[in-house]
Amino acid sequence: MRDLVDLDNRLDANLDGLLLARDTAWNLCANLLEREGLAGIFTAAIVAFSSGNEEWRRRVIDVGISNDLARGLISALGWLDFQHAEVQVDRLLTEKASELRLIGIAGAAVHRRCPPQVVLEGISHADPLLKSRALRAAGELAMRDLVPFANRCLDSDEDSVRFSAAWSCALLDRCPNAITALRSVTESGSLFQDEALDVALRCTEVTAAKEWQQTLSRSRGHLRLAVTAAGVIGDSELMPWLIEQMSQPVSARIAGEAFTMITGVDLAFASLQGEKPVGFDPGPDENPEDENVEMDPDDNLPWPDPELIAKWWGQHHGEFQRGIRYLLGNPISVDWCQQILRKGRQRQRAAAALELAIRQPGQPLFNVAAPGFRQQKILGVR
Repeated sequence: MRDLVDLDNRLDANLDGLLLARDTAWNLCANLLEREGLAGIFTAAIVAFSSGNEEWRRRVIDVGISNDLARGLISALGWLDFQHAEVQVDRLLTEKASELRLIGIAGAAVHRRCPPQVVLEGISHADPLLKSRALRAAGELAMRDLVPFANRCLDSDEDSVRFSAAWSCALLDRCPNAITALRSVTESGSLFQDEALDVALRCTEVTAAKEWQQTLSRSRGHLRLAVTAAGVIGDSELMPWLIEQMSQPVSARIAGEAFTMITGVDLAFASLQGEKPVGFDPGPDENPEDENVEMDPDDNLPWPDPELIAKWWGQHHGEFQRGIRYLLGNPISVDWCQQILRKGRQRQRAAAALELAIRQPGQPLFNVAAPGFRQQKILGVR
């Protein structure tokens, strides 16, 4: 939390400087608008939305839409305090164009402030992108009355619609058919498979969750998902298998993170880190003939030392009870998840937020992507 607040305060100070400069700032932003991608759209949108200048507003929205950079506009609405964002959101929600209404719903959902009727209208819309964002908003805002409408979308031909409907139905009501749909999304190789796995496992009873994890582990193409699943489930029974995966370079770092998710032990702080295997290079290199252009998904994770971790587990396994789900070293509970929101790292906080939403029906999903100073205020952290 402290790191997030420090970073976001620095960003906010720079944005304040732009707002004070007004015309000069807009000229700078306008010149970079189409060259700086999401960052350019975000910055220009903050200046335009805060100025009240209709020409600037229209320009930044047009560029954002035409260049498929709507996420920058949504981020700008999410950054502004709701008093200022609401003016823009209300206008966007009255637009006929579905892409503008999508931005309006998403901008309101970031603040967890969107009327149920607006969300329902989005769910009923023909445009799949708008429909899927509205379905997602229903889950984020804990709109349990909309579960029957979301349920009707579980057999959609559109992957994003089917996933969003299942994600919200599982989160809000643990609907068995929604969990089945999430499992299907996970195993299909969908772009949404990681999110689907996360929610499906957290909404599944621990024995059934472990059975699914074992099924994934036996499938060569799903090994990474199985390792992630072990960390999500959090049952100590999976630890010996998890330590075995730390000996395989392709799964070692994600297995190390799963170990931390269960035990709360920081590999670096506890001197359980290992060395990068000689010759292992999962990411792109400078060779123009190399067709591997995918970035290493675990680049920011430490390498675990399997022998040291096995020794640590041998000394501490008695502190963990089989059949109990753990998150960062403690059984999952509302109080513990609230503490993680205040003190955990970002992916740990995201896990805690999901667990809280599942355990507290009717409470919106805490937004760990909101500006740090806003999260700090909501959590009462100084």
